[in-house]
Amino acid sequence: MAKEPELATIAVYSLKGGVGKTTFSVNLAWASATVSKRRTLLWDLDPQAASSWLLSTDQTSRDAAQAIFSKDVEVRKLIQPSTVPGLDLIAADTSLRGLDHLFREMDKKKRLAKLIDSLGKDYDRIILDCPPGLTETSEQVLRAADLIVIPVIPSPLSQRAMGEVARYLVQRGGAHAPILPVYSMVDRRRSLHRAAMDAQPGWHAIPMASTIEQMSVRRKPLGAFAPASPPAQSFSQLWTRVEKQLQG
Repeated sequence: MAKEPELATIAVYSLKGGVGKTTFSVNLAWASATVSKRRTLLWDLDPQAASSWLLSTDQTSRDAAQAIFSKDVEVRKLIQPSTVPGLDLIAADTSLRGLDHLFREMDKKKRLAKLIDSLGKDYDRIILDCPPGLTETSEQVLRAADLIVIPVIPSPLSQRAMGEVARYLVQRGGAHAPILPVYSMVDRRRSLHRAAMDAQPGWHAIPMASTIEQMSVRRKPLGAFAPASPPAQSFSQLWTRVEKQLQG
């Protein structure tokens, strides 16, 4: 009998905004639930709530997302089915704007990790859509994740931000989850993008495509409406790489 997969947490994180983090989170979660048939939870920690808007079946804002962490609301009460079969969602809302302050007040460095552990019997994979920046919330994420996927636009500023994250992890000391940098919004017609990819040939690359923009119109992951498209295929390949790294 095949061994059931242990719970693994994948954080999609970037120091910078606007690098495709929500696109990564939604499509990796879709691949986990649909391709790998994992019991999957997408936890939206970004107060902009883009992943929640794309996938939620309940568009009413409860302003309760932060309350999970202060024990005012039991975590399972905020889990809802998404529009993707087999994929559940903890939606974000505007209350998360105060999450950094709450974490500082609580002074519990592993609060998120403990909440994730409490869900281990219900899920095989938890995808965290994280807010940008080096904050109290990112500290919680870095302690909770088993793998950190970092979308990187092939440009000097985005690559500098990736370097800042790496330096930050070194300065924190101790063990940390492996980092998986992935080129995002790649346009091979641009010499700057080609040069960046030549410098890091081992990094996976997600192409820039109008199909990705259609996600916000259709409010669906790529695999649900354009499974044969190059970006959808690329995300499926990235998920295969994620699974191999988790199991290796």
